[in-house]
Amino acid sequence: MASTQFKVENYMAKSFITVEGKKDSNNFYIIREGKVRVMRENPVAGIEPFSVLGPGDFFGVVSCMSGHARTETAVSLTGVSLISVERDQFGILIQKNPAIAMKIIRFFSKQLREFDQAITQLTFKGTAEEDPEHLYNIGEYYLKKRALNHAAYAFQRYVQYCPVGPNRDRTIERLKTLKAPLKVPDNPQGATMTRNYRDNTMIFCENEPGNELYIIQAGKVKITKIVDEEVLLAVLKSGDIFGEMALLENRPRSASAITFGDVTLLAINKSNFENMVQAQPQLATRLIRLLSERIWTAYRQLENLMIRDQLGRIYDTLLIQIEKQKIKITPKQSHNFEFGFRELFIMVGLPAEKTDMLSVQVLEDKHFKLEEGKLICTDLDELEKSVQFYRKKSIMERKREAQKSS
Repeated sequence: MASTQFKVENYMAKSFITVEGKKDSNNFYIIREGKVRVMRENPVAGIEPFSVLGPGDFFGVVSCMSGHARTETAVSLTGVSLISVERDQFGILIQKNPAIAMKIIRFFSKQLREFDQAITQLTFKGTAEEDPEHLYNIGEYYLKKRALNHAAYAFQRYVQYCPVGPNRDRTIERLKTLKAPLKVPDNPQGATMTRNYRDNTMIFCENEPGNELYIIQAGKVKITKIVDEEVLLAVLKSGDIFGEMALLENRPRSASAITFGDVTLLAINKSNFENMVQAQPQLATRLIRLLSERIWTAYRQLENLMIRDQLGRIYDTLLIQIEKQKIKITPKQSHNFEFGFRELFIMVGLPAEKTDMLSVQVLEDKHFKLEEGKLICTDLDELEKSVQFYRKKSIMERKREAQKSS
């Protein structure tokens, strides 16, 4: 990489390079020489509290490519030489060095899966298995819910991927009862990259192997996961990318994708993915922006789950909505959230019996009011300060507990 294109920055040992929480994240770094320690004030599940990076490693990509505040502090352990890449230079970086783009995409994909597993474990107190054998249970779930086309798809995939599985005979009986073929019908569109799907069609099912990622050309796609019940994770629209984790990591799908209306997709498989990244840098840029935003959202969810006080988690959930929209926070700035307490408590995942008391607590705060059922914050700066207070309080409690147990 030519130094004329990218700025080279040198730091002495023990220098702060990036600081957690700073809103100056328009670049990221690739290490040329030396060692850098990356750490977080409040470590979350699914991520190491600190890591030591060396030549060829990178840091600051998530905050840079998502446009959010820094999520980590980076300090030089030795004298270091760094390549600074501005957000709008990413396409140039890929053209000059497509291998670094693939390294970032693979690292992000792995980190996102680890975050998803940590969120599932903390939220639902258990882990969802990543095993094609689980396809039978998904088929049974949809059968009970009378979603017969989804049940048939899961059963067909079970027969395909678990031909000698313990539930094979039962699965075949289920398919006969449903008057469905024993295998998923061949794609009439063949190997073409453009795929058309009718409304309420399962594109892929959680726990089945995957070898394609998809870019939505038209329509909407629901991403769901069954954890006791079906949980809606996201509704994606035209321009969004999904299915990349299974493609990049060669592991089963972590969620299901179901059409929401008629949908046109562009399908990209393993054999043409790396070539496409090199030939179309804008694809890699979009994919890394998407992964960065998802990682940031998952990281903030985990940060939220680390706050022990329920009122603190409510405030932080509201702050996350502001941060997602990239609204600049200033003193005395008012914001109408366009939703009420019911939607807010669903977002936080609070039990119904505690909602009345917590609603009163929020409205006792002079910076909040309810108008026509919609929650309004009259000072976003005070909201941010409240979140910082509850976050620090939880950190101090954990430190005290750790000292007592040591």
